[in-house]
Amino acid sequence: MKRIALGLLAVAALALPAQAQTSAPAWPPKNVRIIAPFGAGSTPDIVARLIAEQLGKQYPNSTFVVENKAGASGNTGTDIVAKATPDGTTIGVSIGGPLAINTLLFSSLPYDPKKDIAAVTQLITQPSVLAVSNDLGVNSVKELVALMKANPGKYNFASIGNGSLSHLAMEAVAIKAGTRLVHIPYKSSPEAILAVIRNDAQMACLPAISVMSQAKDGKVKALAVSTAERSPYIPDLPTLKESGIDIDADAWMGLIAPGGTPKPIVDAINKDVVAIIKLPEVKDKLAVQLMAPVGNTPEQFRARIDGEIERWAPVIKAADVKVN
Repeated sequence: MKRIALGLLAVAALALPAQAQTSAPAWPPKNVRIIAPFGAGSTPDIVARLIAEQLGKQYPNSTFVVENKAGASGNTGTDIVAKATPDGTTIGVSIGGPLAINTLLFSSLPYDPKKDIAAVTQLITQPSVLAVSNDLGVNSVKELVALMKANPGKYNFASIGNGSLSHLAMEAVAIKAGTRLVHIPYKSSPEAILAVIRNDAQMACLPAISVMSQAKDGKVKALAVSTAERSPYIPDLPTLKESGIDIDADAWMGLIAPGGTPKPIVDAINKDVVAIIKLPEVKDKLAVQLMAPVGNTPEQFRARIDGEIERWAPVIKAADVKVN
């Protein structure tokens, strides 16, 4: 009996490594696609390709391919991730619109961001910059607010689309200032900032990368950043809050997976990608786009998504913003 018992223990001991091996997350699989819900050259596309490049170096036996699936304000590509098999073969880079704000703007979405999307990590934070036309004759947010309040409904602002962060941020500025502005949507940041340069629109709150080169050339005046804290890349520019307008409009970006992806796989992806975006060479490439890496836990990223809905719901209601 003693020999039988010892034999069973030996068999059990031999089985432990095999059990541990089968319970380990199968990440990465042989082929991984990274969905970018906007076109080639967009900021989500740039970040997705940085991640794919580094993952390819780390795992040379796996292939990481970025697929651009633009459409419906980012909903199309995000929906592809939501409906993919939850096994780590499909992940995506997405932004606040399709993950949070669009739930308030669209009468229906083809996916439920809470149930159908697994939050992996917030990748970056990117400030927007409040810029004004030189013809407006103001040099600070305080001067701009005074001018807007004295002339409700007189001035136009440019955005990169109805319901975009650039639209909502300026609506929030008008609400906080107790006045009204006229919204003129454009198709892209370059078109919107050109409208400000030409004084077709008198102001805009656009991604910093599209504003600062024009501001440095003296074509527009940059007044403030939209983030809660000053940007490390443009530290001399105050925040809106410092300037008397309590608004935080952060153009963040995050990594997502299909809802139902096993937690060990989500955690494995999180560990790899957080390490990647904090590599010096990746940080340097992000800095060119005026983006700062974040890299947090899935739980922290989910809280950020939920907080975005709470932040913009009252603005969307007050400004009566509708997409469909």
